[in-house]
Amino acid sequence: MTTLFPVIMAGGKGERFWPLSRQDRPKQFLKLLPDGRSLIQATVDRLLPMVGGWEQVWVVTTFNLLEGIGEHLPPLPAENLLIEPEPRDTAAAVAYAALEVHRRFGDNAVLGVFPADHHIQDEERFRQAVWAAAELAAQHEVIVTLGIQPTFPATGYGYIQQGEKIGEYAGLEAFGVRRFAEKPDQATAEAYLQQGNYWWNGGIFVFRAGVMLRELERFAPQILGPLKAKGREAYAELPKKSLDYAVMEHTDKACVIPASFGWDDLGDWNALERLLGSTDNLELARHVGLDTHGSILYTTGNDIIVTLGLENVLIVRDGPVTLIVKKERSQDIKKVLEALRRDPELARHL
Repeated sequence: MTTLFPVIMAGGKGERFWPLSRQDRPKQFLKLLPDGRSLIQATVDRLLPMVGGWEQVWVVTTFNLLEGIGEHLPPLPAENLLIEPEPRDTAAAVAYAALEVHRRFGDNAVLGVFPADHHIQDEERFRQAVWAAAELAAQHEVIVTLGIQPTFPATGYGYIQQGEKIGEYAGLEAFGVRRFAEKPDQATAEAYLQQGNYWWNGGIFVFRAGVMLRELERFAPQILGPLKAKGREAYAELPKKSLDYAVMEHTDKACVIPASFGWDDLGDWNALERLLGSTDNLELARHVGLDTHGSILYTTGNDIIVTLGLENVLIVRDGPVTLIVKKERSQDIKKVLEALRRDPELARHL
């Protein structure tokens, strides 16, 4: 049976969940859903049944998040914690992890790369898809990605166009990849949905360590070379590139397994409405409202939010910070944070 080494990408910021997400409390540490688990805890919990134990789980993160990783994942072995001196995007993180797993377990070790901050509704179907990808990767010189079945014409996700069928693994069909597509405009996203052979790119990849290292050598030597020579001391000279840009858009070894397991990347506050549902307002706060509709209200304390005559707004209160924004502008929260960074007094709230 294939041995899988899950690698959790846990260095992101999740700034669109500000003010709840902060520099020392990024999205993966948030407990957004009613089960009481943080997103990174839920990610590891759904993968643990697939592996022999914590010694197979790896986490890539940054120095400033070490304390949080220890709090949320206390059983994680220290030697499986890969610390980036600074974030350099997913290509560097994957290269670092592939090198370290390869050093310890060899060329044929099967890695699965998983974002730390996504939500999966049907965990059994998720594990079936991951097992299928692991079987395919163990048997062939390929890099497998899971294609998420689109449920609406999303413009905030990248897409994967499937090619010819190459077989079945763990009961699921696998296909070659024709191309990775950038985030589309609305008309293009609608066309992708109608064609039926485009899948959301959820950022989940499964591969043998040696296969990934050889593809990085081909297409991203400016990342792999310094890491091989200097280890993490090379980070300052590495370019910031996603794995998609660095490898997946160029390799001829990409495969996709389409899957449907209730996936959401929790990209911003509006995702809570999709997950928790709401007939009118989504109230995660003590709220007294009159003629307020279609709004999201969230507090971390016992503060009371009082509204009058509002529609389709997001109000979040965390400590001394209150955010009020139209829901359709929630993707622009990152722009506001740029303004805060320019003010030393306000920057402490980031």
